[in-house]
Amino acid sequence: MIGLGTYAYFWQHSDRVPEPLSLIGAFEDTRAQGVDLFQICDYAPLEQMSDGELRDAAGAARDLGLTIELGTKGIAGEHLSRFLTLAEVFDARLVRSMLYGPHSRPSLAETEAWLRHALPAYETAGVTLALETYEQLATTDLVGLIDRIGSDHLGICLDPANVVARLENPKACVEQTAALTKNVHVKDFAFARQPGWVGFTYSGASMGSGLHDYDHLLATVRPRERGINEIVEHWLPWQDDAATTIRTERDWTRTTLEHLRSTL
Repeated sequence: MIGLGTYAYFWQHSDRVPEPLSLIGAFEDTRAQGVDLFQICDYAPLEQMSDGELRDAAGAARDLGLTIELGTKGIAGEHLSRFLTLAEVFDARLVRSMLYGPHSRPSLAETEAWLRHALPAYETAGVTLALETYEQLATTDLVGLIDRIGSDHLGICLDPANVVARLENPKACVEQTAALTKNVHVKDFAFARQPGWVGFTYSGASMGSGLHDYDHLLATVRPRERGINEIVEHWLPWQDDAATTIRTERDWTRTTLEHLRSTL
């Protein structure tokens, strides 16, 4: 299933724009674009919402016919337990996370112990925990960790854009993680020369205009055959003013959805 995530609304949610979009507003916009899936990922207000506000948001998603996934950072026991509770509120069947949280950088040994402690509750609830590929951990180490634990409810959220900062090849990352992938983050990316030819900027690109070989990912991971959801995100730099930034963000979303739908 193709979905949108909060990173597709990064600037629209931001306090840099005159009227930031609410979470329910993003749900409504997602449905208006003919999309049935939304991933609430790294959305800070989620953890500050009251029980009533959470119920209202979950109810709005259900009324709109949206499937919800959740995303956070960190794997400390209490944190993963909290997100399992949130998953129950939203009827979410997947929680994406990253090994390092805002206040924790566990060793691989600590990571394995924490995950082994948390996973039985996820397995009982029927919720999958998907750990994202990113530059702070080698892809081979992430794959090895998940293989050692060996749970059907633990896998990878594949984002090959992140690993470039570790000088890993995005295609190699896709191939290494294909068998363990449970979720895909979809965005294009590219390098651009800095003014004066003094280095490069690595940033987002409109889907299909950058370096991401998404056809290779589709052929290697086979997400549609395996029921793996594809979540649209962007790495869009601020575009000088709020109106231009929001317009560009929405244009990138439309372009990405058109690209994905053309491959169905």
